Amino acid sequence: VQLVESGGGLVQPGGSLRLSCAASGFTFSSSAMGWFRQTPGKEREFVAAMNWSGFKKYADSVKGRFTISRDSGMNTVYLQMNNLKPEDTATYYCAAGQFTAVVVVPTQGYGAWGQGTQVTVSS
Repeated sequence: VQLVESGGGLVQPGGSLRLSCAASGFTFSSSAMGWFRQTPGKEREFVAAMNWSGFKKYADSVKGRFTISRDSGMNTVYLQMNNLKPEDTATYYCAAGQFTAVVVVPTQGYGAWGQGTQVTVSS
């Protein structure tokens, strides 16, 4: 299993970034995909996820600003981040997991992780 994130960088408050996560080594179309983030000294926190059936879930802190999507043909999951705030600064990680739920979107229990990509929101 391999997950490779890209798209991080430095952006001003109010700006946008799109993170990508290229997946390989497992059946992407039947897996739940998630995005998490972590800052130094804090635990990794859930940001957004999308299960295999297309249902999505977002953390309250990003709802209305972030959008998760997936392209099964490209085995890639995206995180579009708009109206970024300084508190969104973190290392963002892509995650994959095998869950059977059709409607419930898992926010924990993911078994595979990428190496992370840094997002810095600062003027």
